Amino acid sequence: MNIYRARNPRKSPLWQCTHRHFSTFLTRYPDEYQPRQGPLRPTIPQVVDKFLKCGTLERGFARIRCDNCGLNALLAFSCKSRWFCPSCHQKNVQTCAEFLVARVLAAVPHRHYVLALPKMLRAYFQRHRPLLKHLCTAAHQSLTLYLRSALGKSKAHPAIILTLHTFGEYLDFHPHIHALVADGLFTRDGQFHPLSELPIKPLEEIFRAHVIQLLVDLDLLPHDRVRLLHSWKHTGFNVHRGESIPPENKAVLEQLAQYILRNPFSVAKMTLHSGGEKVIYRSKLNPKINRNFEIFTGPDFLATITQHIPDKGAQMIRYYGWYSNKMRGQRHRVQDGGVPADPLRPPCTPPPPAKLPSKKWRDVILKVWHTDPLICPHCQHRMRVLAVIDQRKVIEKILLHLNLWSGLPAFLPPRGPPPAIPKHWEPDDPQSRDPFPDYDNVFTD
Repeated sequence: MNIYRARNPRKSPLWQCTHRHFSTFLTRYPDEYQPRQGPLRPTIPQVVDKFLKCGTLERGFARIRCDNCGLNALLAFSCKSRWFCPSCHQKNVQTCAEFLVARVLAAVPHRHYVLALPKMLRAYFQRHRPLLKHLCTAAHQSLTLYLRSALGKSKAHPAIILTLHTFGEYLDFHPHIHALVADGLFTRDGQFHPLSELPIKPLEEIFRAHVIQLLVDLDLLPHDRVRLLHSWKHTGFNVHRGESIPPENKAVLEQLAQYILRNPFSVAKMTLHSGGEKVIYRSKLNPKINRNFEIFTGPDFLATITQHIPDKGAQMIRYYGWYSNKMRGQRHRVQDGGVPADPLRPPCTPPPPAKLPSKKWRDVILKVWHTDPLICPHCQHRMRVLAVIDQRKVIEKILLHLNLWSGLPAFLPPRGPPPAIPKHWEPDDPQSRDPFPDYDNVFTD
């Protein structure tokens, strides 16, 4: 077994860039970035503030000890931020991908679809964030109509998992949909009807019609622009369909699930230059500019990546048809012996979705790196958790005693209590269902 070496988040180029330039980014936002991206969304400083404290002892920690050699260590919490902190989001990717393959996907072939918009329409979704959920609905309706028309079964159900991406190869705002779709339709009795090979062009036309109609219905798209879009020989809408993946190939399905759940950007593609004042972001060769990198100033890079932070509560993963919470709940009740529905719950309300098992920090490290982080680095014996410390006064007292207290960087004023959540509310996104703190970095005495 390898020895676990904890990461140092402050050595990350992302942390260094954010720590150095975030205050400047906030100051310059109204004049330089708001005209293009709209008013600063409250979730941006909240998520960034959490990220800057990720893996720092001041946020709280677990005390661990090796009973064999007496080694004591402090295990810092991570921020658990999704779609920004690369380390924490990767934990969610691993957990959710495993959940999808083990608990959601039926034992039938699946395909990967990508549905993208022309550049002309992307700004509508950037300035009107609630439109993004309607984009998911348009993609679902398009796929459903396409599959039902192909098989001639108007009452059968597709099995669709959608993930919403807002980022392009060089981090520009590029909203598009990734879909993991069963390669056929299910009837209510559970029978699966496979789909034969079909041309993809009809799906593109259906998706195009749904999106244009969506913007017209909301009075966002002028009629002259509608006529222009319909006049284009090449529509600008793009639909990709992958190869059919058989159900027994679970490793490929899990890799695909991880791909469609990935973080908007990669720290491995970042390089700091000019004393940290500039960021070079490398990716695939862009034939339009004939280079494989983009250069940003620090504040510009933060403006670019923070636009992809979803609003609080936004569902970036959605389940439709055979995979919807309602139909999965109905099947689970039948499997459990036909337990009747809760009489206090209205019959039209879907049952709560299956809970995502909490994937602990240790389990994720074991799966990704094949390393047990609770193995003592000195004597190789198993370490145990003595206590979880999350009270501010106790944290400060311990760290001051160990000469490890450095204070908390703060960009935000103290916030009031969160709004009340309805009693029966459940998020559709299983990445948001882990109620426990994550452990991250190890500091030994």
